[in-house]
Amino acid sequence: MTDKKKGHPNEGSPKDDFSRDHRPPAVTGQCAEVLELLRCEGAVLSFRMTAELAIPEAAARIHDLRALGFHVQTTILPEVEFRGRIRRNVALYSLGVPSWPAPGFMEGGGA
Repeated sequence: MTDKKKGHPNEGSPKDDFSRDHRPPAVTGQCAEVLELLRCEGAVLSFRMTAELAIPEAAARIHDLRALGFHVQTTILPEVEFRGRIRRNVALYSLGVPSWPAPGFMEGGGA
């Protein structure tokens, strides 16, 4: 019996290869619209996405971006005046730093 390892004993696992190119995933559709909006404006109210930009499920698109590893932060504002009315507990979305990958995303922690 021998003590030789099978496979490629001098090569690390793919998880150990940190030299590969780390580029954000391709983002399409409404997620791409939301991501571009966050990049251009910095912070966007959920009401603005739904009422002015025709993105009916803004929270779902934010969830999708987080699942792709983007570092999207949510701040809940107690009161906001929107279209002449006071709205309560409004979500304000912004990109964190770094915007991608989210901390721990490459280690399998997800966003």
